[in-house]
Amino acid sequence: MSHVYELYYKAFETLRRVREVRSVDDNDKFCKIISQTLQEHLTVIPKLAMGIIECQSLMRPEETDKFMNTLLRSRISRRVIAEQHLALTETFHSHWHFPDAKQNHDPNADFIGEVFLRCNAKEVVEECSQRAKSLAREAFGRECILPEVKLQGHLEATFPYILSHLQYIVGELLRNSIQAVAERYRRFQAEKPPPIEVLVCEAPQHVIIRISDRGGGVPKDILPNLWSFGKGPRSQIHLENLVQVPKMAATMQELKASKPAIETMVLDDVGDRRSVDGSLGSLTSRPPNLRLGMGLPMSRVYAEYWAGSLELHSLEGYGVDVFLQISKLGNKNEQLSTRASMDAV
Repeated sequence: MSHVYELYYKAFETLRRVREVRSVDDNDKFCKIISQTLQEHLTVIPKLAMGIIECQSLMRPEETDKFMNTLLRSRISRRVIAEQHLALTETFHSHWHFPDAKQNHDPNADFIGEVFLRCNAKEVVEECSQRAKSLAREAFGRECILPEVKLQGHLEATFPYILSHLQYIVGELLRNSIQAVAERYRRFQAEKPPPIEVLVCEAPQHVIIRISDRGGGVPKDILPNLWSFGKGPRSQIHLENLVQVPKMAATMQELKASKPAIETMVLDDVGDRRSVDGSLGSLTSRPPNLRLGMGLPMSRVYAEYWAGSLELHSLEGYGVDVFLQISKLGNKNEQLSTRASMDAV
C-alpha cells in the first residue's frame, strides 16, 4: 500500500509543477511526462491487489471491495483522459494532418482519440476467441480439442466505444468459458466439447452480448465471492500468483507469460489502429493456470463505468450464462459512483 501511495504522491508533485501549455513544444514535453507516469503506474494494480488480500483479516470484505472499486473507477477516468490526450496529439503530428499533405485521408478516420466510432461486437468476439484459444493450446497442448465459438444475432451492429475496454471484458469472459469447457472435456479426448454460444442483441439504446458455455458452472464455494477482489477460498493462491506479476496496466493486459517469469509487453490494436504504451488494447496473455481472481470484478467495473452492466448466472454441473450490456448511443456519463456505495444507499 505504501508503494501505491508513493507513486500517486510522486505523480501529483510532478504534474503540479508542469507549466501552462502554450505551444506545441510545451504539449510535446507534457506528453512525455504523461507517458512516463503511465508506465510507472503499471505496478499499481498488482501491489494494490496484494495489499487488499493481505488486509482481508483486518477489514471487512465490503470495505475493501468498496475501496478497490472506488480506486479503479478513478484510475479508469485518469487513464482514459491521459491516453486520449496522447492519441489526439499523435493525430495532430500525423503526416496526413497538415494542409499540404499529399495524403489527406485519415487511416484512423473511425477513431476520435481512443474512441472507436464503429465498434463491432462480432469482430471483437472473433478476435478475442482466437487469442483465447491460442493461450489454451499453449497451456493444454496442441492435441487438446477446444470448443467452437458460435456467433449469432445482430452481427452487423456497431456502436461507439473504447475498443480496448471491450476487448478486455469480452476477452476475460471468453477465456473463462474456453478454459472451463476445455478442462471439463479434456478427459474425453474422443468427445468433441460443446460449442460456446455468443448471442449479440441490438436494441435502440444498447447492445447485449450473451456468452453461454457448458463448462460445469461456478462451484458453490466460489460463487458467493465471485465479484470480490479479496475474499474467497482461493485468495491465498491469488496472492501467490500476484507475486509473479511485476507490472500490469489497468486491466492486466500488458502481460506475456514466459518461463519462468512474467514480462511486460505492449501490443498494437487490431490492424492499423493506434496504440500507446500502457493502452488496454491487447488481451490478457497470462497463462490459464495463473489465476489472479480479478478478471470478473474488474470487467464489471469497466462495464459499469460506461453505464453498462455485467451479470453472471451459473448452473453448477452444467454451465454459465454471462450477460454484458453496453450503452450504444455514446451519450451516457461515466458512472463514478461505485456499486458498493450504491448498494449502501
